[in-house]
Amino acid sequence: MAKKLHDTPNLDQLESGPWPSFVTGLKNLAKEKDYVVDLLGQLETSYQTRKGYWKGGTVGVFGYGGGVIPRFTELKDESGQPVYKDSAEFHTLRIMPPPGMHYDTDTLRKFCDVWEKHGSGLIALHGQSGDIMLQGCTTENVQKAWDEINEMGFDMGGAGPAVRTSMSCVGAARCEQSCYDEGKAHRLVINTFLDDIHRPALPYKFKFKFSGCPNDCMNSIQRSDMAVIGTWRDNIRTDEALAKKWFAKHGMDELVNDIVARCPTKTFQVKEIKKIKSGEHISSVAVSDTHAIEIDNQDCVRCMHCINVMTGALAPGKDKGATILVGGKRTLKIGDLMGTVIIPFMKLETDEDMEKLVDLGQRTIDFFADNALEHERTGEMIERIGLAAFLEAMEIDVDPAMVNSPRMNPYVRTDGWDEEVARINAKKDSNAKKQQAA
Repeated sequence: MAKKLHDTPNLDQLESGPWPSFVTGLKNLAKEKDYVVDLLGQLETSYQTRKGYWKGGTVGVFGYGGGVIPRFTELKDESGQPVYKDSAEFHTLRIMPPPGMHYDTDTLRKFCDVWEKHGSGLIALHGQSGDIMLQGCTTENVQKAWDEINEMGFDMGGAGPAVRTSMSCVGAARCEQSCYDEGKAHRLVINTFLDDIHRPALPYKFKFKFSGCPNDCMNSIQRSDMAVIGTWRDNIRTDEALAKKWFAKHGMDELVNDIVARCPTKTFQVKEIKKIKSGEHISSVAVSDTHAIEIDNQDCVRCMHCINVMTGALAPGKDKGATILVGGKRTLKIGDLMGTVIIPFMKLETDEDMEKLVDLGQRTIDFFADNALEHERTGEMIERIGLAAFLEAMEIDVDPAMVNSPRMNPYVRTDGWDEEVARINAKKDSNAKKQQAA
């Protein structure tokens, strides 16, 4: 039986609202664990003083340079002893989940058993980087817990200035919008960079995320240094039977207001069937005996809204692949950054295609390691040195799809362009000759 709970008036208020509270969960754990009783005491103190009392340190497991997040209490009494002795250490283990986050119930129960035995019992599925976060463990029990988790077949996640644990959506396993094999790409990339995950040696963190379609369920464009987002480059597929079924249920008003009007590039028009155009990039689908939707696929920016609303009637094209973006991140030195397109379209069907993705990742990480400043993310490095310098180092040709934002000034000077093209071609020829000589 655990010891009596500390008075926690501030935390108690968090249980008074209509939503489930983490405080209730911690109090349930505290019924059996003195560890969590003192954790609640320290947390209450933080709420009263508006100050955090955890500091870092050095805690790890054999064979790994990262993956454990050390937390030691700074809340001490006059003699220098921890005020809340039972929770003086509260380390977190980051564990890599399977691609697509597929588990069976037996695996989840084993995680719970291990963490109730060795830790606080508090588990977060999943952290910002996608890790299984086993939160709250003493230094003595870190290795014991890790040994049992490793026996289950799981590996340690990334922490510190390293390649971090990646995330991928459920994708092709359950989602009809999937444009490539997310799980395969995720696993191949992670297996390639395991040393960079477990032995931190970069200027700062580097994250991969894999989303199967432009819905980007992994939020990769905002949160990853390299985002692999599924897309297609041919026409949107259509199904007339499902389109008519949708139209019969929703009608013309919803078609116009929720599909046509909300398309950001005005790709859709509703026309009488006899007035529908034809062309290589024009597709159409009848919604009734008299009217059809005309789709100018050249204007489509793959926002997915129409496909989400008329799922089945509209679907991603058949020529599928992925767009690769680099430089997304949350707030740090220069604020939030969205990923910038560096490869507008890459096929990801064969093993050879996948190896090209791995090679791009390797070259990007190598360049990041050599050129980034300490505590600088990839996006911040590119902002500092310029996208052109990064693309030249990656040996990637500039493409109009890489434009970050349109020019404010419509007048563009073209003098000097021919000389610049000649310089770039000369450099390419020189590199080719060096490679042949090697």
